Amino acid sequence: MKKRVLFLMSDTGGGHRAAAEAIQESLVRRYPNDVDVALVDVFRDYTPFPFRNFPELYPWLVNHGKSSWGASFKLTNTRQRAKILTSTMYMTAESGLKQMLRDHPADVVVSVHSLLTHIAMRAMLSLQKRPPFVVVVTDLVSTHYFWYDRRADRTLLPTQIAFERGLKAGLDPNKMRVTGLPVHPRFTDALTDKATARAALGWHPTLPTILLVGGGDGMGPVYKIARAIDERGLQCQLVIVCGRNATLKAQADTALWNQPTHIYGFVSDMPRLMAGSDVIATKAGPATISEACIAGLPMLLYDAIPGQEEGNVDFVIENNAGVYITQPRAAAETVEAWLSEGETYLRWRSANARRAARPDAAWQIADELWDQAQRPLIAADRRKKLTLKDMAEQIGIEL
Repeated sequence: MKKRVLFLMSDTGGGHRAAAEAIQESLVRRYPNDVDVALVDVFRDYTPFPFRNFPELYPWLVNHGKSSWGASFKLTNTRQRAKILTSTMYMTAESGLKQMLRDHPADVVVSVHSLLTHIAMRAMLSLQKRPPFVVVVTDLVSTHYFWYDRRADRTLLPTQIAFERGLKAGLDPNKMRVTGLPVHPRFTDALTDKATARAALGWHPTLPTILLVGGGDGMGPVYKIARAIDERGLQCQLVIVCGRNATLKAQADTALWNQPTHIYGFVSDMPRLMAGSDVIATKAGPATISEACIAGLPMLLYDAIPGQEEGNVDFVIENNAGVYITQPRAAAETVEAWLSEGETYLRWRSANARRAARPDAAWQIADELWDQAQRPLIAADRRKKLTLKDMAEQIGIEL
């Protein structure tokens, strides 16, 4: 009988679904005839207003209220406050979560979203017997307490810093493991050597190549950085990925450039673009950083979500894999400095990025899930439910 794996995710940003799909592909490749995988957008499909609107609200909140988002992240990032908030959320979403478990019986349940960890665990404890519960942390460094639940059977983490935060949250170290952040196997499959990638893309075969990306929606100061580099008249070529941003693409297409410049809209061959490049300018998203490390690309990070991605910047800098520079002119100066150091230093920076990579993360996680799926169902710990008043009293609040 096939083993059933249930992924709990939500399309609040692209990283959660991407992580689940990376692990799913690894599972299906490793155990092609023995596994069934289901991905569920829990907020959209099984929670009431306002939670069901999170996939639409998240990008607006992050793009239009960064400082408020960062303040909220830090304010709620304590064990007690995280518990209060998620318990309140559970009270609102309880019936839908229990229906989800009835709709998707599984041999192992996997959370790849921080806000789902506690509420999914609570719902599973309502069962007389439950499957093993695994948390795959998809934030790279700055992990919120929402991620950590001591009742989880396994917590798989992207970095040692995230592991140490789990210890601080009270998790058993024997139930945690650093695996890295899962990157889709198709990414590593498609990586080629630089010469092959450039020939396939029609780029200049030897010019140092700067890749500028703004995510699928082409956000950020991509055009301003490209123009700042262009003004310096460097011996290089630029690659600008505009994503779905039609305005950015039209702007780049109609500009005059001082060096070979290749302009793309939304692309599906990012591994090849990374393989053919020498430097990438990007925001500090965990998935892009992980992919850049696998591709051996030193990074110019130009933006980071406050709180949530600040640790990602530290990770890149501490590994000598890149810098954080928010001003286009300073970014151009850095590119000029790196190119003036010569090919030897570019290779050194590339090696630093590659040393920080964990290209086998998705495979390691798939094997962990397969092992958990072999376990028998677990008798749930049916403890007394805490009321909101009980939880408030635990942290010294009188209602």
